[in-house]
Amino acid sequence: MSALSPSASPAFSSPASASSPAARRVLVSGASIAGPALAYWLDRYGFEVTVVEKAPTVRGGGYAIDIRGVAREVADRMGILPALRAAHVDSRRLSFVDAAGEPIGSVRPEQVTGGAAGLDLEVRRGDLATALTDLLEDRVEFLFNDSIATLDDDGDAVHVEFDSGTPRTFDFVIGADGLHSNTRRLVFGPEEPFHRYLGHVFAGFTLPNEFGLVREGAIWNEPGRGAALYAHEPDENLHGFLVFRNEEVPFTAFRDPGAQRALVRERFPERSWHLPRMIEGMEKADDLFFDIVSQIHLYTWSHGRVALAGDAAHATSFLSGQGSSVALVGAYVLAGELARHSDHEAAFAAYERIVRPFAERNQALATGGGTVVVPGTREELDARNAMLRAAAAGGATEEGGATHGVHSAIDLPRYE
Repeated sequence: MSALSPSASPAFSSPASASSPAARRVLVSGASIAGPALAYWLDRYGFEVTVVEKAPTVRGGGYAIDIRGVAREVADRMGILPALRAAHVDSRRLSFVDAAGEPIGSVRPEQVTGGAAGLDLEVRRGDLATALTDLLEDRVEFLFNDSIATLDDDGDAVHVEFDSGTPRTFDFVIGADGLHSNTRRLVFGPEEPFHRYLGHVFAGFTLPNEFGLVREGAIWNEPGRGAALYAHEPDENLHGFLVFRNEEVPFTAFRDPGAQRALVRERFPERSWHLPRMIEGMEKADDLFFDIVSQIHLYTWSHGRVALAGDAAHATSFLSGQGSSVALVGAYVLAGELARHSDHEAAFAAYERIVRPFAERNQALATGGGTVVVPGTREELDARNAMLRAAAAGGATEEGGATHGVHSAIDLPRYE
């Protein structure tokens, strides 16, 4: 997608209490999920929006993410449910095996994720990003292959210089640029004080689908380690994930793909199940994504005329399964509060007051002990397996029931 021109007029009038939002210029950093969603709502309320993204284009494809609970209502209000239904990958089964590769049980995904069968949507991350950015065609300015180099908030405006050398001035800047947010670093300082390492390292990659998997996932476990294969359509590659407990953050591996592969290979020496083929696929993959499982916990999500959204403000980690859903909800509320209030400080405070409890409850899904995907101890693994066997026999799971309520644990305001 090429650079798009700003919208000439909003799609509908903004809340009566807003003060001339059409004159307010907003820079959104990041074009993944939170950024385009925020840009959509701001544009509808009459703001002049620019989105800057360091990648050359909106990224397509990718692994599947879930849109559950109140996030589905946000998608409905955006009018993108038909596009998301068309892109729905419809995973129908999760199968679990033990360390020897012997079956434990197979369940519907929502039995362990807490989703609602027939209501929740599962789409490739790139398909969600595309559905969001398609809404912005000819309405919002996009700056690809660029990033924020400096920020100067003088109280009346934010003066930005981009890496390209271009200077611009905006009324507000919103950092929606992910877990390792550049905007957050420029305004709040280094990531370390806000970064909460959850003790796991993961590697994601694609490999040929030689295992006969279609619209399903398969998961192998030992305490503190997990290997997963996810398949969508039968003629596509698989998504492979290897995750393991690691007490210390492997800093030396972050800039060295060879060290990353060596570390993962060392932690999965077994010759059982599909592990040898997964390690081989990881070694050959040209799309290896290596990172730590972590969250962001900030004392505040805004400073002056700069605010944060999505993972930049409250990363929940992939173990929660809720990062994209919380990002959609947060973007909706942030834009609505900026439209509702003439005072940006009041708007940012209201946004945080409404969304923070929801974000924190979803973060807790990944921090309350062992998870279904990576039980931490032998006891947790045995309990997980017993739960799966009961679920495979037709029962619900305790974890699925508990998480279902968290997915909708917010009263979604109406801003129209």
